[in-house]
Parts: sequence; structure tokens; C-alpha cells
Amino acid sequence: MIQLIIGEKGKGKTKILLDKANTEIQTAHGNIVYVDKCKQHMYELNRRVRLIDITDYPVKSKEAFVGFLCGLLSQDNDLEQIYLDSFLKIMCLTAEEVPAALEQLMRISDSFHVNFVISISVTKDMLPESMQAFVINE
Repeated sequence: MIQLIIGEKGKGKTKILLDKANTEIQTAHGNIVYVDKCKQHMYELNRRVRLIDITDYPVKSKEAFVGFLCGLLSQDNDLEQIYLDSFLKIMCLTAEEVPAALEQLMRISDSFHVNFVISISVTKDMLPESMQAFVINE
């Protein structure tokens, strides 16, 4: 499953994402990972949520990012949820590439039974109709 937190830059998407991760870890049966472009939110996350700063790894393209995610999944069979903050930056995407990237994450989610919660700096009208039902912050 994919859940999307959307909106323009500076509209509070990260706070919603952090709150959701901290709430979900209370009842999670598996592990939760939060991927961001820095370590800035380390002290805002529950200590049981693993924070990964993507800049610590040589991920410079969307293909490399997908490989990185698959590596996380192959190494942790108990991985239940992956939170992706600043999606366009961490996945090296333009707004036009978002629909195809979300479709790919949907396939990964279905194949490996992991949930993605993603913050994206786009508006609802920039998403294809098929993805608008996944928006959770409106």
C-alpha cells in the first residue's frame, strides 16, 4: 500500500509524516524505516524508528534509489513500513516523473508486503487520477 502526503513546499508535510511514523511504531508488528535527505529529524522520531540519511549512500538516480530500497527489503524480512520524506529529492525525480515512480513503488509494495508513506511537494492536480485516492492529508 502507498499513502501520499502532498502539498507545496513549506506546508507541514514533514510534521505529518513524523507524527504518523511515531504513532505507527506504537502498534507495529515489524520494523519501520524513515528515509530522509538529512539527520535533522533524528530527535523527533521515536528511537525504534530507524532513520536513514540517504546522503550517506551513493544514490544519485531513481534506479539507484529503487535498488537501495530493494536492498533494505532483502536485508530485513520484518520491514513493515517505509517513510519517504522529500520524495522528489531523495529519489532524484522531477514532478513529471512522479506517476511512474509511484507505480513502481506500488509494485514493490505488493511484491514485498511493505507499506510506503511518502511526502511529495506536488499538488493533487499534478497526480494522475489513479493515485489521488492514496492522498491522506486532505
